[in-house]
Amino acid sequence: MGKGNIKFLLKGFGCMMVVSAVVFITLIFYLGEKTDKSIVEISDIYMSEMGMQIQQKFDAIISLRMEQVEGLISGTHPKADEYSEEMLEDLKEKGELRKFTYLGFYTRDGILKTIYGEPVAITDEEYFEQALYKNGRVVARGTDGEENKILLLGIQADYPMEDGSSSFGLVAGISMEYLDSVLFRNTEGANMYFHIIDEKGKFVIRNSDVFKENYFERIMEKKEIYDSKTAESYVGELKQAIEQKKTYNTIMSAEGRRMHIHGIPLLINSQWYLIMVMPDDVLEAPIVKLDALRIKGMVFSLAIIVLGLTVLVIQYVRMSRRQMRELDKARKEAVYANQSKSEFLSCMSHDIRTPMNAIIGMTEIALKNREDEDRVVDCLQKVKLSSRHLLGLINDVLDISKIESGKMTLNIREVSLRYMADDIVNIIYPQIRSRKQHFDVFIKNILSESIYCDDVRLNQVLLNLLSNALKFTPEEGRINVYISQEESPVGNEYVRTHFKVEDNGMGMSKEFQEKIFDSFTRDEAAEIQHITGTGLGMAITKNIVDMMDGTIEVKSELQKGSRFHITLDFKRGADKEAVKLPRWNVLVLDDNEDLCTVAAENLEAIGMHADWTPDPDKAVEMIVEKIQ
Repeated sequence: MGKGNIKFLLKGFGCMMVVSAVVFITLIFYLGEKTDKSIVEISDIYMSEMGMQIQQKFDAIISLRMEQVEGLISGTHPKADEYSEEMLEDLKEKGELRKFTYLGFYTRDGILKTIYGEPVAITDEEYFEQALYKNGRVVARGTDGEENKILLLGIQADYPMEDGSSSFGLVAGISMEYLDSVLFRNTEGANMYFHIIDEKGKFVIRNSDVFKENYFERIMEKKEIYDSKTAESYVGELKQAIEQKKTYNTIMSAEGRRMHIHGIPLLINSQWYLIMVMPDDVLEAPIVKLDALRIKGMVFSLAIIVLGLTVLVIQYVRMSRRQMRELDKARKEAVYANQSKSEFLSCMSHDIRTPMNAIIGMTEIALKNREDEDRVVDCLQKVKLSSRHLLGLINDVLDISKIESGKMTLNIREVSLRYMADDIVNIIYPQIRSRKQHFDVFIKNILSESIYCDDVRLNQVLLNLLSNALKFTPEEGRINVYISQEESPVGNEYVRTHFKVEDNGMGMSKEFQEKIFDSFTRDEAAEIQHITGTGLGMAITKNIVDMMDGTIEVKSELQKGSRFHITLDFKRGADKEAVKLPRWNVLVLDDNEDLCTVAAENLEAIGMHADWTPDPDKAVEMIVEKIQ
């Protein structure tokens, strides 16, 4: 081979090396740019979804706490009492029950007078007063004597004051640490920093490693810039976004690290703004690792470079697509979960409405029968029963996190199965009667009427099932409850009790039956979209049954109805001797033959002789015949 060929080969080899190097470098820069853009896009999506989640959680927390303040005011009505120590004690008791650390009157002179708790100074008195006058309510912050930050919730309320004047509002306070822990409880592993600031940049909630009191000042101290953007321009853009209540995204450099910044307004009656900061290397590290593997492969040979690059690019694309699918799935789940929780907190659960309707109904009956002392006492006893049940429900329903974390406890005591069944009927029957539905309770084979259980929780389970049966059963439909017992395999000290709730209503699809006990899940069938509900009742029911070491089964068929079967093993109580009455002759008259039959059987069971008829004329003939 001549020198010319050698030179040609060397030149060709050199050219190929140069071309390969150029292609290699170009490809590195190109992929680097694409990687960088992907990191930015993924970061924006991730932070945007996280921001929306925290925003919705903040709105829900403030709405819930505002409702509690409204409940406190309605419970101790301003115009119902003159100033007294009893009024203050009542407010204090109800405020502490709602776990407010501070309660005070806001006077028309702009003075905050403490009812209980450490004295609090309002941070921005001008905003507090203007918002309370304009909107009738306000969310603000204050500090106590030890400079601890306090979240203040104020609502207009005209309470009598000790000096003869009247207050302009009632102000409740909770520690800002509570808001911090609730908002960011599930974000510890997110590798992000979270701050809440006001329109002036002052920290409402700040990350533990931040010592400045003002976020704008903290940024102005940093001389580093990114993409020709100065700290002044960044602060100016952020102020404008806060003023216009818009979201804000940018990238800045801090201490040699690139930071993704995302801001979102917190909208409920507040001038606060959420700031999220995520270091770039949180998402960059795994991608950079892949780039390093590509470079190592290219160094060895051109063939390995091409092959390795192809494999890595394919893996990278697949991984990116998988990550995007996972992010999209997480986004949809987050949106669905938060939407469901928002809907839940914005409306009263059917678990609460059931005893509330009983309270309202019994109150109206008592008002119409004020001269009948026995009737009034009976109504008040039922109101007391429903109120106690309602209070138990509220304490658990409002604390969703407690239910989901499995921290609910049972209060076991000796109860009467018969009285408990009567209580349930008293609560649910007025609603069933108003819907013209047929309702019966069948009790048989009772081995131990007295049992040990948490009757409030058991009532809650049965009322959940009955409320659903009522809602999803049309008028003139039928709802039945069956209660029976048998010997328990657990031991002689226990009795196995079966509760069955059956209706002939709309029924459920097989697909929905598989997820009926999931939280915030509702059937998407078109014919029930108009029926309100949160999708939480059956999840609570399943949780309570599991705590009682029981089982719950469901069988349902569309347009034919549903049947829920609960099996529980209760410890036997001390049964009292069965009630027996003289062998009186009783006539049962009702146009519902099934109801007549059940009533007659129950009367026979306690010693009476009972006949029945649905025909009024026949009833008269039977009475005349008995008299003769």
